Amino acid sequence: MLREWDAAAYDSLPLPHLRWGRRTLERLSFAGDETILEAGCGTGRDTEALLDRLPRGRVVAVDGSARMLERLRERLADRLDRVEAIQADLLEPLPVAEPADAAFSVATFHWIHDHDTLFANIARALRPGARFAVDCGGKGNVARVRAAIEDVLGERTDMWNFAGTEETRERLERAGFTDVEVALVEDPARLEPGEQFHGYLAIVVLGAHLDRIPPAEHRAFVEAVAARLDEPVVDYVRLTFTATRAG
Repeated sequence: MLREWDAAAYDSLPLPHLRWGRRTLERLSFAGDETILEAGCGTGRDTEALLDRLPRGRVVAVDGSARMLERLRERLADRLDRVEAIQADLLEPLPVAEPADAAFSVATFHWIHDHDTLFANIARALRPGARFAVDCGGKGNVARVRAAIEDVLGERTDMWNFAGTEETRERLERAGFTDVEVALVEDPARLEPGEQFHGYLAIVVLGAHLDRIPPAEHRAFVEAVAARLDEPVVDYVRLTFTATRAG
């Protein structure tokens, strides 16, 4: 199932996602009139940056969360003539009118368990020669946070799909991509102790776990996870890759 997010709270946080978005954009080059597919657009922070790079172009912004898309429309209210915001499941064929000139995604694909289907759907939505640039959680991502969660729960958690480099390369090639460049990058995020750290954990990291427990228990769960971490740091390991849609 697609999950909903607290988009307003998410947008209020000091997100390392902004840094990830900027450096992922740097791996793409634009003439300025392209159509770009953004897979997992969230509240539109990266969509805004994309539009700045596309003075004559447009963005097809796809997300599974209606609240995230509502926030995106508010953020980009004066630029919606160049944005098509679509609520869709990335594991289903994407409802795009014509193939895009490139695809871009930040902090989304680790929530999707079937990367073979995901990459095939992205490939079908791109023209031959289109570039595909991604940053998401990779093998080893949030390992310390995950251990803390499992200690609190008393069981393994499988909320995420943190893929490695070789399996990602193979999946991309099977889906019809070439010129694959893939890497794992350690990139820990340090937050202020206390409310900021707890809020970040609750909204960004633990949301899918909190969906499964009663609201009255949310605060205690977040505090229990935070208490098992030596410092207010989320130990991110990013899976980054670029690839080209084959002809």
